Amino acid sequence: MKLSVVIPVMNEAESIKPLFDALASSLSGIDHEIILVDDGSTDSTVAEIEKYAPSNVRLVVLNKNYGQTPALSAGIDQAQGDLIATMDGDLQNDPADIPMMIRHMEERGLDVVAGRRAGRQDGMILRKIPSKIANALIRNMTNVHIRDYGCTLKVFKKDVAKNLGLYGELHRFIPVLVQLYGGKMEEVDVRHHARKFGTSKYGIDRTLKVMSDLLFMVFFQKYSQKPMHLFGSLGFLTLFAGLGIDLYLLIVKIFGQEIGGRPLLSLGVILTFIGIQLITTGFIAEFIMRTYYESQNKKPYIIRQIVDKE
Repeated sequence: MKLSVVIPVMNEAESIKPLFDALASSLSGIDHEIILVDDGSTDSTVAEIEKYAPSNVRLVVLNKNYGQTPALSAGIDQAQGDLIATMDGDLQNDPADIPMMIRHMEERGLDVVAGRRAGRQDGMILRKIPSKIANALIRNMTNVHIRDYGCTLKVFKKDVAKNLGLYGELHRFIPVLVQLYGGKMEEVDVRHHARKFGTSKYGIDRTLKVMSDLLFMVFFQKYSQKPMHLFGSLGFLTLFAGLGIDLYLLIVKIFGQEIGGRPLLSLGVILTFIGIQLITTGFIAEFIMRTYYESQNKKPYIIRQIVDKE
């Protein structure tokens, strides 16, 4: 099978039939399957899927609402196609862009093609402006220069999609995960439609979640295999600063000055203990990472190709 289309849905009952119609007309001629992942809907979404689903649809019903990232992961795990496309189920993404994205992938020899919403049909204050700020912040902190991190419409080679390690709320950082995997990725402009049915599942409250996930991704991107490089460097800087202050106060004390009431003494002691804690945290993090790789027989590298010269 050439293509699997993974679509998480939650309370999108009114969108189901138009979604199937759009997929059928857009993907005609491509050997494909459609995997719908119901992420804890409380309306008639599942019933609508069962009523209108054509024969190439597979429905995965989660036992509660887990969020978009686990829903995407569940669909990708079930996918059998050589290529895997992901998109939203609210009809704002247009499946007619998928064949163009596949052609771009094949022509450019890419592993991932990410959609970039042209003429985005969302509110300016609550959606567009926070999104622009978040995108700029993520680009600058991760050095992965994608303009639209929030667009779900993407096409992956199967091996890339199945090795992204999606969990938590990391769907926003898929481009960063692709870079960590070593995949070749480009963006293309895709259409974006105004929502016709239902209500958006996203609000301004997701800003704090994005910031928290961003800090984790920066750490994971730079120090996932060598956490001691972060904790050890910070620890030794802090430790040396504390010991320097303590040594200075010791010399002052030897020359007869009173140091018991100086705030500098408290600072020196605190910095010394913080430095020791950071260094020991680095050791613990190193042991955890070794356990992670060795217990699951994981390798800290991915081989793209092996060529034997005969």
